[in-house]
Amino acid sequence: ALRDVAEQQKGWHKDLCGYILKKDSPSCGMERVKVYKGKNPKQLVPERIGAGLYAEVLLKNFPNLPVEEEGRLGDAVLRENFIKRVYVYRDWQDMIESGLTMKKLLEFHAAYKYSLLAHDQDRTRALGTMLGGGNKQEVESLSECYFVEMMRILKIRATRKNHVNVLQHLQGFLKNNLDKEDKAELVDTILKYRDGILPLIVPIVLLKHHFRRHPIEWIDNCMYLNAHPGELMLFNSL
Repeated sequence: ALRDVAEQQKGWHKDLCGYILKKDSPSCGMERVKVYKGKNPKQLVPERIGAGLYAEVLLKNFPNLPVEEEGRLGDAVLRENFIKRVYVYRDWQDMIESGLTMKKLLEFHAAYKYSLLAHDQDRTRALGTMLGGGNKQEVESLSECYFVEMMRILKIRATRKNHVNVLQHLQGFLKNNLDKEDKAELVDTILKYRDGILPLIVPIVLLKHHFRRHPIEWIDNCMYLNAHPGELMLFNSL
């Protein structure tokens, strides 16, 4: 019955941008739910190999939907990862609804390239190569393949090392604009983040400060620096 309910709700689920499931729930557990096998009720031994009945259908019907279990959201990295994917998912839906074109797809990738690089550099470069070989005639099928791979990349934990690489790359766009003291401060801030002394929010805020003083047009659309509202303070714990 729960599987039927999930199937019936498929129509209105299309407006969802994320789903939080209940850990260990027989209906809404995302993974490692107890499954009892055997014929003798007194001798059943549970194995943690299943998903909840409702969750299983939800995940099948919406494989790209950001989904997380409530217990895992206590982890700062997983929490930021989930919320970021929710915003990416909404942005993607908005782009599709506005009328998909090759130009829009390339602009979308440009906006999120640095966000993706923080998760997996090799797969992000491969994603860019895939887009580079596309054409207007195949934009729909290309976009579907692109989004599947994009969401897979974003599910990978972003690492401190990859964040440092992205921060230093963005820093490079300011090399001709900053004086010696500002350069030294920015370098030091990124290194202190690398060493775990400062949270990620500090170098990001400093970069945004310098880009406001020395504008670069495409930086305004760089979602790495604007992944989610600052009020959520998700970078403060990373």
